[in-house]
Amino acid sequence: MLGIEKLSVRQIYGGFVLLCIGMLGYAIYVEKMQGLVPCPLCMFQRAAVLAFGAVCLAGLLHGPKGWGVRVYAVCALLMAGLGAAIAGRHVWLQSLPKDQVPSCAPPLDYMWDNFPLGNLLKTVLMTSGECANVDWQFLGFSMPAWTFACFVLMALAMALLALFPPGRIPTP
Repeated sequence: MLGIEKLSVRQIYGGFVLLCIGMLGYAIYVEKMQGLVPCPLCMFQRAAVLAFGAVCLAGLLHGPKGWGVRVYAVCALLMAGLGAAIAGRHVWLQSLPKDQVPSCAPPLDYMWDNFPLGNLLKTVLMTSGECANVDWQFLGFSMPAWTFACFVLMALAMALLALFPPGRIPTP
Protein backbone atom coordinates (compact mmCIF):
# COMPACT_ATOMS: atom_id res chain seq x y z
CA MET A 1 0.00 0.00 0.00
CA LEU A 2 0.97 3.63 0.31
CA GLY A 3 1.88 3.46 3.98
CA ILE A 4 -1.65 4.46 4.95
CA GLU A 5 -1.94 1.42 7.16
CA LYS A 6 0.79 2.90 9.39
CA LEU A 7 -1.18 6.06 10.18
CA SER A 8 -2.70 6.40 13.62
CA VAL A 9 -6.28 7.49 14.19
CA ARG A 10 -5.04 10.83 15.48
CA GLN A 11 -2.95 11.39 12.34
CA ILE A 12 -5.92 10.62 10.12
CA TYR A 13 -8.29 12.93 11.98
CA GLY A 14 -5.55 15.56 12.25
CA GLY A 15 -5.04 15.49 8.49
CA PHE A 16 -8.74 16.13 7.96
CA VAL A 17 -8.70 18.97 10.50
CA LEU A 18 -5.88 20.57 8.49
CA LEU A 19 -7.86 20.06 5.26
CA CYS A 20 -10.89 21.79 6.79
CA ILE A 21 -8.75 24.67 8.09
CA GLY A 22 -7.31 25.05 4.58
CA MET A 23 -10.75 24.99 2.95
CA LEU A 24 -12.22 27.53 5.36
CA GLY A 25 -9.09 29.67 5.22
CA TYR A 26 -9.24 29.81 1.45
CA ALA A 27 -12.95 30.65 1.51
CA ILE A 28 -12.28 33.53 3.90
CA TYR A 29 -9.32 34.68 1.81
CA VAL A 30 -11.41 34.76 -1.36
CA GLU A 31 -14.16 36.63 0.47
CA LYS A 32 -12.01 39.21 2.28
CA MET A 33 -9.10 39.69 -0.13
CA GLN A 34 -10.75 39.13 -3.51
CA GLY A 35 -14.19 40.49 -2.65
CA LEU A 36 -16.15 37.36 -3.63
CA VAL A 37 -19.32 37.57 -1.51
CA PRO A 38 -20.58 34.10 -0.50
CA CYS A 39 -24.16 33.17 -1.37
CA PRO A 40 -26.40 31.37 1.16
CA LEU A 41 -25.49 27.91 -0.13
CA CYS A 42 -21.79 28.81 0.15
CA MET A 43 -22.37 29.73 3.78
CA PHE A 44 -24.11 26.41 4.42
CA GLN A 45 -21.21 24.59 2.79
CA ARG A 46 -18.82 26.43 5.10
CA ALA A 47 -20.93 25.33 8.06
CA ALA A 48 -20.74 21.71 6.85
CA VAL A 49 -16.94 21.95 6.50
CA LEU A 50 -16.80 23.42 10.01
CA ALA A 51 -19.01 20.62 11.39
CA PHE A 52 -16.92 17.94 9.66
CA GLY A 53 -13.76 19.58 11.00
CA ALA A 54 -15.21 19.76 14.52
CA VAL A 55 -15.96 16.02 14.51
CA CYS A 56 -12.44 15.31 13.26
CA LEU A 57 -10.97 17.65 15.88
CA ALA A 58 -12.86 15.77 18.58
CA GLY A 59 -11.49 12.51 17.17
CA LEU A 60 -7.99 13.98 17.10
CA LEU A 61 -8.18 15.13 20.72
CA HIS A 62 -9.87 11.98 21.99
CA GLY A 63 -7.78 9.47 20.05
CA PRO A 64 -10.50 6.80 20.18
CA LYS A 65 -9.91 3.08 20.02
CA GLY A 66 -12.17 0.22 18.93
CA TRP A 67 -15.75 1.25 18.27
CA GLY A 68 -14.94 4.88 19.10
CA VAL A 69 -13.06 5.20 15.81
CA ARG A 70 -16.17 4.06 13.99
CA VAL A 71 -18.47 6.39 15.92
CA TYR A 72 -16.39 9.43 15.01
CA ALA A 73 -16.03 8.24 11.41
CA VAL A 74 -19.80 7.78 11.03
CA CYS A 75 -20.51 11.21 12.55
CA ALA A 76 -17.98 12.79 10.19
CA LEU A 77 -19.46 10.78 7.30
CA LEU A 78 -22.88 12.29 8.07
CA MET A 79 -21.42 15.81 8.05
CA ALA A 80 -19.62 15.15 4.77
CA GLY A 81 -22.83 13.72 3.29
CA LEU A 82 -24.74 16.82 4.34
CA GLY A 83 -22.07 19.03 2.81
CA ALA A 84 -22.08 16.99 -0.41
CA ALA A 85 -25.86 17.33 -0.65
CA ILE A 86 -25.67 21.12 -0.24
CA ALA A 87 -22.76 21.46 -2.66
CA GLY A 88 -24.51 19.13 -5.11
CA ARG A 89 -27.59 21.34 -5.03
CA HIS A 90 -25.35 24.35 -5.64
CA VAL A 91 -23.65 22.70 -8.63
CA TRP A 92 -27.07 21.70 -10.01
CA LEU A 93 -28.30 25.31 -9.72
CA GLN A 94 -25.21 26.50 -11.56
CA SER A 95 -25.85 24.01 -14.37
CA LEU A 96 -29.40 25.21 -15.07
CA PRO A 97 -30.19 27.37 -18.09
CA LYS A 98 -30.83 30.98 -17.07
CA ASP A 99 -34.56 30.73 -17.76
CA GLN A 100 -34.93 27.77 -15.34
CA VAL A 101 -33.06 29.25 -12.38
CA PRO A 102 -35.37 29.65 -9.34
CA SER A 103 -36.08 33.08 -7.96
CA CYS A 104 -33.62 34.67 -5.57
CA ALA A 105 -34.20 34.45 -1.84
CA PRO A 106 -34.00 37.45 0.48
CA PRO A 107 -30.52 38.11 1.94
CA LEU A 108 -29.40 35.46 4.43
CA ASP A 109 -29.05 37.92 7.32
CA TYR A 110 -32.66 39.08 6.78
CA MET A 111 -33.93 35.49 6.71
CA TRP A 112 -31.89 34.63 9.81
CA ASP A 113 -33.52 37.49 11.72
CA ASN A 114 -37.08 36.99 10.45
CA PHE A 115 -37.64 33.35 9.45
CA PRO A 116 -38.00 30.28 11.66
CA LEU A 117 -35.06 27.92 11.09
CA GLY A 118 -37.10 25.39 9.13
CA ASN A 119 -38.43 28.07 6.77
CA LEU A 120 -34.95 29.57 6.38
CA LEU A 121 -33.49 26.22 5.31
CA LYS A 122 -36.40 25.49 2.97
CA THR A 123 -36.20 28.95 1.40
CA VAL A 124 -32.45 28.78 0.83
CA LEU A 125 -32.52 25.25 -0.59
CA MET A 126 -35.57 25.77 -2.80
CA THR A 127 -34.87 29.28 -4.13
CA SER A 128 -31.46 30.92 -4.00
CA GLY A 129 -31.26 31.93 -7.63
CA GLU A 130 -28.24 34.08 -6.79
CA CYS A 131 -26.41 30.83 -6.06
CA ALA A 132 -26.61 29.97 -9.78
CA ASN A 133 -23.97 32.58 -10.61
CA VAL A 134 -20.49 31.21 -11.32
CA ASP A 135 -18.10 33.88 -10.05
CA TRP A 136 -14.96 31.75 -9.62
CA GLN A 137 -13.44 28.85 -11.55
CA PHE A 138 -10.30 26.75 -11.41
CA LEU A 139 -9.55 24.25 -14.18
CA GLY A 140 -13.06 24.83 -15.51
CA PHE A 141 -14.85 23.91 -12.27
CA SER A 142 -16.68 26.29 -9.94
CA MET A 143 -15.92 26.52 -6.24
CA PRO A 144 -19.06 24.50 -5.33
CA ALA A 145 -17.91 21.75 -7.72
CA TRP A 146 -14.53 21.59 -5.99
CA THR A 147 -16.24 21.66 -2.59
CA PHE A 148 -18.53 18.83 -3.71
CA ALA A 149 -15.50 16.78 -4.76
CA CYS A 150 -13.85 17.41 -1.37
CA PHE A 151 -17.00 16.35 0.49
CA VAL A 152 -17.25 13.16 -1.58
CA LEU A 153 -13.61 12.31 -0.88
CA MET A 154 -14.04 13.08 2.83
CA ALA A 155 -17.15 10.89 2.94
CA LEU A 156 -15.36 8.02 1.19
CA ALA A 157 -12.41 8.31 3.57
CA MET A 158 -14.70 8.26 6.60
CA ALA A 159 -16.63 5.28 5.23
CA LEU A 160 -13.34 3.41 4.79
CA LEU A 161 -12.23 4.44 8.27
CA ALA A 162 -15.51 3.17 9.73
CA LEU A 163 -15.22 -0.13 7.88
CA PHE A 164 -11.47 -0.60 8.24
CA PRO A 165 -10.10 1.26 11.26
CA PRO A 166 -6.30 1.32 11.63
CA GLY A 167 -5.02 -2.16 12.30
CA ARG A 168 -7.91 -3.72 10.35
CA ILE A 169 -6.96 -2.63 6.84
CA PRO A 170 -6.89 -5.73 4.66
CA THR A 171 -3.55 -6.55 3.06
CA PRO A 172 -3.32 -8.10 -0.40
